[in-house]
Amino acid sequence: MTLISVVIPVYNAENCLHELYRRLRNSLETISNNFEIFLIEDCGDDRSWEIIIELASKDSRVKGMQFSRNFGQHYGITAGLDHCEGDWVVVMDCDLQDRPEEIPRLYLKAQEGYDIVLARRGQRKDPLLKRLTSRIFYGVLNYLADLNYDPEVGNFRIISRKVVMAFNSMRERLRFFGALIDWMGFPTASIDVEHSLSSRQSTYTFKKLWKLSSETIIAYSDKPLKLSVRLGFLMSMVAFIYGTFTFLHSLIYRSPVAGWTSLIVSLYFIGGIIIFNLGIVGIYLGKAFDETKKRPLYIVRNSTFSSVNSFTYASQSSNGSKTS
Repeated sequence: MTLISVVIPVYNAENCLHELYRRLRNSLETISNNFEIFLIEDCGDDRSWEIIIELASKDSRVKGMQFSRNFGQHYGITAGLDHCEGDWVVVMDCDLQDRPEEIPRLYLKAQEGYDIVLARRGQRKDPLLKRLTSRIFYGVLNYLADLNYDPEVGNFRIISRKVVMAFNSMRERLRFFGALIDWMGFPTASIDVEHSLSSRQSTYTFKKLWKLSSETIIAYSDKPLKLSVRLGFLMSMVAFIYGTFTFLHSLIYRSPVAGWTSLIVSLYFIGGIIIFNLGIVGIYLGKAFDETKKRPLYIVRNSTFSSVNSFTYASQSSNGSKTS
């Protein structure tokens, strides 16, 4: 039985994969030689997959998968958790911001009786603007998605086999790894870890962050729908009060009701709110429609091992033979 698996989604990381492997090996061997490293290549435009094949050929504990197209980081994590076999599983990023040297500390903390141990970045070394936008992002996300997600915690953590099994049972298409783990409610602890500068430029653009946040909000909460109902009720109350005031004013002072400009502006404003609310409902319906298709979450194009399970389509392994 494998004691520890490390799951790492890889995207445009050719410059750091060799160092990542070396530091992971040195760190994991202080715990046990019985480990595996899962590298899931998300169809970047560099030589990451070739390097993964090279590492796997030199060390059988390294296992690689390559998607048929770019599915995204959280689908890469899902693929790794689908196939890993460790009693304990570490999930981390590939850019060395998550230090492999912290894994033994995570493992020791987990032995105290926790199923989940989070790596909390006490002092982030990201630029000020990135830290600020990250806090805003998680603040809005927590409010609209009814989460209590710590902005100082990324994907870096260790989880038990029972947590992995529970995660693998949830196959919805809108995936946010941290939120799904948090929703389970298993005994959780955290430790402060040292945060390193990324060895590459972040691949999360503002557009990608916006998409991730909107999909997470839709996946985990119906609060936008409730807020739209409250907004509609508030606007109706304001309109009723203003209409009553205008009627009484014209009745008492016998003054004509003026304000063609304000009337037109109000119509455009209310029309925009209606279209906005219909758009929110349409997005929810569209995501529900996507769920009914039951398409696989990801498709594996290549792998360096043969046990690709039913969550993927049949694919070609690195030596050209068919995988199961």
